[in-house]
Order: sequence, then C-alpha cells, then structure tokens
Amino acid sequence: MSSNQKNFFFTSESVGEGHPDKVCDRISDSIVDLFLKEDPHSRVAVETLATTNRIVLAGEIRGPASITPKEMEHAAREAVREIGYAQKGFHWQWADVQIYIHAQSTDIAMGVDAGDNKDEGAGDQGIMFGFACNETPQLMPAPIMLAHNILRFMSEDRHAGKLPLLGQDAKSQVTLEYVDGKPVRANRIVVSTQHDEKADQDAIREMVRPYVMKALPEGWMCDEEFFYVNPTGRFVIGGPDGDTGLTGRKIIVDTYGGAAPHGGGAFSGKDPSKVDRSACYYARYIAKNLVAAGLARRCEVQVAYAIGVAHPVSLMVQSFGTGRLSDEKLSQIVGKVFDCRPAAIIKQLDLLKPRYAATSSYGHFGRNEPSFTWEKTDRVEQIKSVAGL
Repeated sequence: MSSNQKNFFFTSESVGEGHPDKVCDRISDSIVDLFLKEDPHSRVAVETLATTNRIVLAGEIRGPASITPKEMEHAAREAVREIGYAQKGFHWQWADVQIYIHAQSTDIAMGVDAGDNKDEGAGDQGIMFGFACNETPQLMPAPIMLAHNILRFMSEDRHAGKLPLLGQDAKSQVTLEYVDGKPVRANRIVVSTQHDEKADQDAIREMVRPYVMKALPEGWMCDEEFFYVNPTGRFVIGGPDGDTGLTGRKIIVDTYGGAAPHGGGAFSGKDPSKVDRSACYYARYIAKNLVAAGLARRCEVQVAYAIGVAHPVSLMVQSFGTGRLSDEKLSQIVGKVFDCRPAAIIKQLDLLKPRYAATSSYGHFGRNEPSFTWEKTDRVEQIKSVAGL
C-alpha cells in the first residue's frame, strides 16, 4: 500500500483469540504479566507451543524466585480457560503443561542493564516499524481494523453466551476496494469459525452476517456471492487440537495487516526491555502523533538498534508524498520531540505494568483502551509547535 497506485484491492486478515497461535501469544503474555506484577524490572522472553492437550513453555527469565513453575503453569491454564477451551482435544484443566524456562544469560544482562555510567541498552539488535494513516478514526489501515472488529464482536457475544453453536477458533479476511487511494467498499469477505458438529452451515452463515454488517461502514457490504463463511464446509475440530500453535506466528495480524512493514521480531512473550516490542510501540506512537497533527496523511517510522546501545543507530520517517513538510524535516521534528532510548520509551509509555495479555489478540494497535498508552495522541501540540504550525 506504499506505492503510488490509486485504484486497487487490498486484503488483510485477522484471527481470533482461540486460534492456536493466538492461544500461545496469550499464554506467553500472561507469563510476562505474572513477572511484571511481582517485579516491574523482570526480564522475560517466553515462547509457547500448544498442540492436542499439550502446552510447552520455553525461554529465559530474570525475576523474583517466588514465581515458581507451578505458578507459571497456573497462569497458562488460566489463559486457556479465559479463552474458553474445555474440549476433549484441548482442555484448560487437563492439558499436559511442560515448562523449560531458565535464567537469562548474564552476557545479555551485562549489555542491556543500566549502570552508573550508561543508559539501559536495547535488549537486542533489530529494525522496528511504526505506521499510521487517516483511513480510520483509529489512524489505522481500514482492512485490518475491519477484520479485527468482525472477530472481536463475535468473541464478545460468544463469551456472553449468545453464540452457543460457535467455537473459540476463528479467522476473518477482508478485501477492500480503493478508489483514488481511499477505501470505498468491501469486495470480498471471508469468515471461518469453529462450530458445533450439529450446526447447519447456512445457519452459521446467518449467525456471522450481523457481525460483519456491524463492523463495516454502511453500504460497504460485498456482493452476496463474495461473502464466504466456512468455505471448506466444516470446521468442527479447531484450536491447538486441529493445528499446532506457536508464539509469534501472527505478526502481520498483530500490526498493520500487511499495509506497512513489520520489523524482525514478534511482540508476545517479551518484557518491554526488548525493543522488538517497546520500540515498535513507540514507532507507532510517533507515526500516529504525526498523522494526528496533520503533518502527513500516511506515515511510516523506522528505528533500528544495536544490542546494549541506548540510542538508535538510525531513524527514518517516510510520508509517501502525503507530508506537509519534507520527510527530512519530519525526521528532524521527531528527533526534537521524541526520545527513542529504551529506558525513555518505557518511562514515557509506562510499559512496566502488567498489561500485555490484552494485547495478544485483535491487534496491538488501533485500540482505544487506557492501557494501550502508545495509542495516545498527546504529542500533537508539541509537534505543531516545533514544526512552526
């Protein structure tokens, strides 16, 4: 979507909280929250694998010894219970949980920790991207926001007991038509949802329809022949029982639905000292504030780090020809307004609080929730002042 093409179709997908990979993201982020609640300065990097009645946790931590493997197991089970899995092939209470978590490398700690004469360094090398555009009120690309909302609305009613025939695992895909660079309507919509084996497919289609209509702007619904619900015809076995899940396999779902680049790492399972997570959040914060300030209609921010070094090795702003000022000038403004050192990011966005389980499904961006501090547009006036507007 960064080309100069004006008329085109663009597709983004989302997956629900019960998707096997999202189950793993949720468990990993629940472990992060568990440690941050006890010690905000804990270091956590935990990956999860889930398959038929089995959950495996692996990684490294540095945190309070009071958090035992038993407590980590409990957190994992609670995450699965809250999603709603109590099926024969994947049950929150009966699944076998194995934990292979060890202490963080002292070599990493030496490079990352702040000392008397140095700032906290980046937890790893890497490139991170942030993005914002004026297609939606959330300053997000429209296809991914619509795909998320379809599943989020369904999930809310499933948890409320209003969709007893539908299961936890679900996917959506939205193709929008763009005219003169702006989204105008849906061209194709796909929703696949796990269901009771006795459910009729035509009935499922009509169960799903209201949630699609609620998510789409009025008049945007695609033609009926291009509205696909469970196109395979059956989706009874789902979740980790139907497909093995892993932490970090849905990074495009987590970010911008393919409308902008994603850096080298996933988010879930990592404490905020890992710039894979915190710097991506901050790059989004920068891009969103630039668009909210009216300096660009579309904005991408790239920031890069070296492990153990506090200041970024590079910072770039690109507005794709939509900026009121040159990209060079926008980059200079960012350098004056935003502090991209890891410790500064953590402090500005208040990232040491346990808040991460909520980020594990329906996207890390575009969420109007208090704990999503990187979605605030509280730098708009400062940006305008520095820009001389």
